[in-house]
Amino acid sequence: MSNQRLFNVAVVGATGAVGEQILHLLESRNFPIKQLKLLSSARSAGKIITFKGQEHTVEEATPDSFKGIEIALFSAGGDVTKALAPHAVEHGAVCIDNTNAFRMDENTPLVVPEVNLEKISEHKGIIANPNCSTIQMVAALKPLQDRYGIARIIVSTYQAVSGAGSLAIDELLRQTTASLNGEEVNPAILPVGSLPVKHQIAFNAIPQIDKFQDNGYTLEEMKMVRETKKIMGDESIQVTATCVRIPVVYGHSESVYVELKNDYDLEEVKQLLADAPGVTLVDDPANQQYPLATEAAGKPDVFVGRLRRDLGFERGLNMWIVSDNLLKGAAWNAVQIAEHISKG
Repeated sequence: MSNQRLFNVAVVGATGAVGEQILHLLESRNFPIKQLKLLSSARSAGKIITFKGQEHTVEEATPDSFKGIEIALFSAGGDVTKALAPHAVEHGAVCIDNTNAFRMDENTPLVVPEVNLEKISEHKGIIANPNCSTIQMVAALKPLQDRYGIARIIVSTYQAVSGAGSLAIDELLRQTTASLNGEEVNPAILPVGSLPVKHQIAFNAIPQIDKFQDNGYTLEEMKMVRETKKIMGDESIQVTATCVRIPVVYGHSESVYVELKNDYDLEEVKQLLADAPGVTLVDDPANQQYPLATEAAGKPDVFVGRLRRDLGFERGLNMWIVSDNLLKGAAWNAVQIAEHISKG
């Protein structure tokens, strides 16, 4: 008989794309749950979700929903987190948040377990999950930072529509069907921003993810800049990003150029990445083997390939990084943190 401690767990945003993945992981990994509470907006309340063969009714999330809850996994939008997470903390819960609400708060650890697991112990009730595109990049760059130091990162992302939620997936599929049938395409969801202007995503690439900021970068791009520095623990790293939405359902891809502080050996870099936790090296160009979104979908790892020395800068390194944005980019990273907490 196991003496493992069991936890009262709440999942906020249980009916969303990330919430569904969190529940799947909690079930498949047999997370030590005593009581499970599924929470959502009023719109989704009342839905029935089966977990480990038992039906659970989704409840509307309110400040009183967290009485007795010990671990709360939030994935229901930043406004929901800001409104409810403080109440959850008051009730004694540790909140693991998938939104942007507290990521840059100086009192909130921003954690990728493969990079800065030790930061979890510094939490004051809330632990932030980084942005999906940031998570996969820093997981791949951490072993290089430790070995050589990193001076500069230039990243271009090719991000799946699932990063914008289930409505964006529906829009891509609907537009693709309409385009193939020669019918009119009526964009309604993407890009997600402050303006009513929407663009076709089917057979297209939209160089905007989130709202534009005063400096000409989008919020998604600035998230990558700020979060990378915080997670890597080095404000001196220069980061610039261009984030693009492409017609892929699952899996973000990134072209990353990194300038290292010290000379490197390419074969040693490959070995460092092959040995890194949570990273899978797929780098055999002679046989056309490199990371693909279709291969990464449904898998928890970060996949790295196309490793090559830069042609113009001796300490420059080019690489291609791919990961399932709903798994390592969100749900799996959050569950990893929850598992660490559960083990004390």
